[in-house]
Formats: sequence, C-alpha cells, structure tokens
Amino acid sequence: MKRAQEHPELAETLRRRRFLGVAAGATAATLVGTATATAAQTGTSARSDTSAHKGRGGPLVPRGHLGIQLYTLRDQVRSIGFAQVFKELARYGYDQVEFAGYTQGTGDITLGQLKRLMRDHGLRGIGSHVGYYSDDPKAYSFATNLTQVLDDAEALGLPHVGTASGPWRYGSTVDGWKRCAEEFNTYGAAAKARGMKFYQHNHAEEFSFATDRPDVRLYDVLLAETDPELVHLEMDIYWAYVAQYRFGKKVDGSPAPFEPLDYVLRAPHRYPLFHVKDGEHDETATDGYRMVDVGDGDIDYRRFLTAVGRTHGGRRHHWMVEHDEPADSLTTARRSARYLRSLRCGGRG
Repeated sequence: MKRAQEHPELAETLRRRRFLGVAAGATAATLVGTATATAAQTGTSARSDTSAHKGRGGPLVPRGHLGIQLYTLRDQVRSIGFAQVFKELARYGYDQVEFAGYTQGTGDITLGQLKRLMRDHGLRGIGSHVGYYSDDPKAYSFATNLTQVLDDAEALGLPHVGTASGPWRYGSTVDGWKRCAEEFNTYGAAAKARGMKFYQHNHAEEFSFATDRPDVRLYDVLLAETDPELVHLEMDIYWAYVAQYRFGKKVDGSPAPFEPLDYVLRAPHRYPLFHVKDGEHDETATDGYRMVDVGDGDIDYRRFLTAVGRTHGGRRHHWMVEHDEPADSLTTARRSARYLRSLRCGGRG
C-alpha cells in the first residue's frame, strides 16, 4: 500500500501568502478586460449572528458542496489525528475535505487508510494542493513527479488535483507566464486522462502586473494561455479581494479597478472550487484586510454565492473554508460552517 506523501511547500506557501510581491505594485497598469467595482463594493458586513441571515429559499451552499482546506486544521491533525478531526468536521456539517499534504505530521499513514477514514466519517476528498516545481528532481511536485502525484490523487478518489503555487517559475514577465501556462496545460491533459481536473489556487500576487508589460495583469495571461478544458481555477476569494485593494491602481496612482466576481461570471465552468475565507477591511493593513472567521468580516458572501449560484451549473461548485492562522482552528471550522449553512437563497443579511 502506498505511503502518503508530505506536501513539500506548506511553509513556502504561507510565506508567499504573507510576503510575496512582484514589484509590490510598482508595475501596476490598466486592466485587461472589463471590471468595474472597487473594494468598497464588497462591503455589507457579514457578522455571524446566524439568526440574522436566515431567510427564504434553499441553502446558498448546496448539500454535499461544503468543504474545508485541511491546512486550516493542521495543528489539530498533528495533535489529535485525522480520525478525530474528521469526526468533528462531520459533526459540524462538512461534506468534503481538501488536502495540503497527506500526512501533515501524523507519521505513518497510508493513502488507503486516509480514504477509509474519510468514508467512515461521511466525507469526500475533493482536491489536493501539490507543489508546482522544485530544483530537486526527487521532490513531490507536478514538474518532477507528475505520475506519482496523479497516482496518489487517483488512489484517494480525488476528482481534482492542483497547486497553490503561482506561475512564477520563469519570472514575472508575460513570456515567463506563457511558459508556465504551457506546463499547466500538460498537467491538465495528464489529469484529464485519469478522469481528474487540474487546478491552480491564487493568492493576491497573481493579479499584479507583468514587469515587462505594465499594461498586462498576470492573471489575465494565465487565463488566456491555458486551455479552459484542461486548466481550472480555485479562486481564493479573500486573496482576490486583497488583490483588488493592492493592485487596483496603476503605477502613476490612477485607477485600474477589477472585480473578482466578474472573472467567475465570465467563465463559471473554469472555477469548480473556491476558498472561502473572510477579512475585516483595514486601511492600516498592507493587504487592506485582516483575516477573520467566515461570517465575521466584510466580504459579502451572500452576494458572491448568489451570483455564482445563478450561473449555468452554478450548483455544482464546491466551497472550501480556510483560515491561514486561526486562533482556534476547530472553532473556526465550526463557526464558518454554521454561518455558510445559514445563508439562504433570497434571504436577508
């Protein structure tokens, strides 16, 4: 039986989430495409008094489509193990889990054991974050061990397998991102041949501007140069709104606004997965937000979920709760699930 592989880039990913900047906005430029709203339009505070959010109609998050990125619960996985964590997640009403490493410091656990634990607790593995590339040819990444990465995802029965690494392998130029897009297409074709979807998860910096073409937003290069049938996206909604704050101006300070939701509405089939995390708007913070539990912040999730749900096939999307540094990860998981389960179509909040 195969031994589960540890994700090699967790620390790097967290550092990227906090600190990575491509010229830190020094190459900001005009938006490629049509987008109009500003960060203030994400307002409408979503405070988590659930009684205030119940209303008419069915749930905005369909049954079977609420998950959590296990990176959120990495401390609990290490301390009490997958079985107990899965038990708690099932009790909170989660349907799915997304992996970021298959052992998370628990020691000797196999993929078969993980699959049984998910089944025993009524959970489904929906996806996994794996490194994009490494200078070490033996590293566990798409670029260095594609077959093993896909074998493991297939063994777990995952319908999606992707990366939280940005397309920075060849720098922050348009041509550099085109090269990465070609590689992503290769991984997507290999995943599709196995009946899976390859995806990329964004942070804020993907929405910055090319160093050689300050009129081009790098995320637009990724979308244009990848095959929509092979490469899918997992929008991290929080980081997309951070990007709206950080990269919404040109280098000369003039506006270059974009609305994250518009990207989804233009191509909803490309976004099977979302990361749902929340933030309080804070002009004193570098990112313009401070991360909080879902429902405690200022991102209008009723608006976002309603709009996506109205698209063709909108009820097939999957919503993964995440918090990078929760004060109490089980409490974050419980409160976030309760808030999202409380949102109803046509309700008021």
